[in-house]
Formats: sequence, C-alpha cells, structure tokens
Amino acid sequence: MYQLTSLDNGLRLLTVSIPHVRSASIGFFVGVGSRFESDELAGASHFIEHMVFKGTKRHPTALDIAEAIEAKGGIFNASTGLEVTLFWAKVAASHLPEALNVLSDMLLHARFDASEIEKERAVISEEINYSLDAPDSLSQILVSRLQWPDHPLGREIAGTRESVAKLGRADLLSFLAANYGPDRTVLGLAGQIDHEEAVAWAQAHLAGWEPGLGQSFEPASQNHNGPNLRVEYRDTEQAHLSFSFEGLSRRDPDRHALRLLNVMLGEGMRSRLFQQVREQLGLAYSVDSYVSTLQDTGSAGIYAGVAANRAEEAVGAILDVLDRMRQEPVSQIELTKAREFVSGRLTLSLEDSFTVAAWYARQELLGPRVLDPEDVLDYFEALQPADIQRLAQTVFRPERLNLAVVG
Repeated sequence: MYQLTSLDNGLRLLTVSIPHVRSASIGFFVGVGSRFESDELAGASHFIEHMVFKGTKRHPTALDIAEAIEAKGGIFNASTGLEVTLFWAKVAASHLPEALNVLSDMLLHARFDASEIEKERAVISEEINYSLDAPDSLSQILVSRLQWPDHPLGREIAGTRESVAKLGRADLLSFLAANYGPDRTVLGLAGQIDHEEAVAWAQAHLAGWEPGLGQSFEPASQNHNGPNLRVEYRDTEQAHLSFSFEGLSRRDPDRHALRLLNVMLGEGMRSRLFQQVREQLGLAYSVDSYVSTLQDTGSAGIYAGVAANRAEEAVGAILDVLDRMRQEPVSQIELTKAREFVSGRLTLSLEDSFTVAAWYARQELLGPRVLDPEDVLDYFEALQPADIQRLAQTVFRPERLNLAVVG
C-alpha cells in the first residue's frame, strides 16, 4: 500500500495514497527521544520539541508559525517519546506544499532565541509540576522508576526541574545537530498524495540536510528482583495504583499476541479487569491495561483509581485476574471476540489519513519490518488459547511485578 524512496542523505520518504480523501497528513518521525539523553541532558529532546514552535528566520514568531498552518484550516503538533520525536500536520490536500515548508523550516531552521528559551524553560517546569501534582500521573512516573531504576527509561520524558533548569542554548543545539539527522528520519505522508511529487519536493528542499552523529542509547536493564513496591503519600480521596511488568520488544515475535492478550485483560468495557474490578466488585471508576514496545524491551501495565480504604482489596482483585490468565487458557469464544475487537478498532483508526501515515512510518523507522494491517490481522487469526496462556505465564511473573501506589 505504500511507496518508499531514500534520498542520498539517508532521509526516507514514505507515502500512502488514499485517493478518496481530501486531506493530506505529514509526519517527520525522528528516531530520537528521552532514552538517548545523559542525566545532564535529561529533557533535551522534549525542550527541543517545544523550541521549534517558537520561530524560524522565515517564520520569526510562534504566531507566524501557527498562522501558516491554522490560517489554512490545518492542525499541527509534536510529541516526544522514549525513542521517537514526531512533528506532524494535517491539512487540506491543496495546502500540502505550504505545510511541508512550515514543518521542515521548523525542524531545520528553528532560531532557539535566548529569551524564548527562558520563557519555555518556565513553561516546561510547570508541565513537570503538573505531572508531579497529578496523582495518577505520579503513580505512572514512580512505576517506571521501579521498572528501570537508574536508567534513562525510568526518567520522565520532560526531564526533571533540576536538569531543565541547567539546559542551555548550546546544549540544545548540540543535541539537535547530533541526533536530528535525515539518516534517522522518516517523512511519512498519507492522503491525497502523489509519491513522485513528494520526492521532487524533498529533493529540492531536504537534500542538503546533513546527517548527524547518530548517538546510540543505553541498553535496557533487566531488573527481575521483584516484586517491587513504592508507596507515596498524598492527601487524596483515591489511591492510584500503577502496576508494571517487563513486556516485549518490537523485535519479539510474540508482541502481537501480547496486544491481543491486553484486549482481553483491560482494554474496553468487556475486558476482564473492567468486569471484575468495576462491574462485579465496584472498586474503581477507572481501570485499564496497556502494552508498549521499545527496541530492546517493553512494558505491560495496569492502572486503577480506587477508594483509599479499599486499595488492598483492589490490588488483590487485580492480581487474581492475572493469576487466572496464567492458570487457565482463555476460551475460544473470548479469543474470537478479542480478534473482532482489534480488527474493528484498527479499521476505524485507519479511516484517518494521519493514522495511516503513522502506521507505516513508525514501522519503517523502528523495524523490524513493515507490516500491512492485513498481515497483523492474519497473525491474530493464527493465535490459539494456549498461546495467550503461555504469554501470560511469561510476562505476569511475581518477580517481574512493580507496583506504585499514590494516595
């Protein structure tokens, strides 16, 4: 479904044509994130993400950048993760060239004005304060520290107030030059797109983009000396419970099976956690599970917000759900319904042109290979109840458990 061209500088341009839509979505997917940072540079990639919106030579102010996209009815934003930083926009197809010009100008020619850096430093500090003040967010921060102690994966993506306070203009520009190169970037486009026209634009505007040094990241630590518990007191009405287990990497062939297991465990109102913890026991308003995959590791987690005086009961109920998934194969009926859930959600999500661009571009950037949606659905069809039980026994082991409680 997609076309791929690599420029001489290593930039990969991937397009997916969706002729029936009137939009075009663009994303610069850059293979860098917070796990690439040293302790001294913690928060640099997130700081850079903020600063590219603050002005370029062609678009001197943040308002000029916003006007260039939003005045055309488009939307744009950015995000920083552990391994990927994304700059994206979605516009009417007729405005695709302007959107490409704006995003590439931001990424390659941001000014990093000293006064803007100081203002944004204060903004980011407040963003960190917000995360630390919100007990549900804090529980997630703490459980990551338990899972990856003294490791970049266990740090907050935004850094700490102390590290952000020390980051200077030279630090940010040096990190940008070293890590935000074309050789670790995929430019993904989907919608009313012509591949050859997109390649011609990239050749004209991005061929001079110089590769960086390509810093690597510290391998994930294998911390299996659990179970680990962290309790943080807060004067709140609820206790916020965050469970985390070491999951699977992007290169593990079982990663798709773990996605299906997660659907049965805690995704949606039909899931085991929702039915047991909320519907049957009335312990929580919010309870769900998630999985994430990284290059060399991953996580499988559960979150619940419960009354403080019922926290122990809730922990026991959640562990009971995990025990039963390890001890008993799921039924064929439950497995079939989980497949239908995933298939339906995937179909709905791929009606959006940006989701289509992200589906292919992320895989091209991170590997191990690019799968069409049908490939993944075929994999789900081949899974049997014994596969799900085996995976539950592998992932949900007591020595892998990390639990953070805030309340």
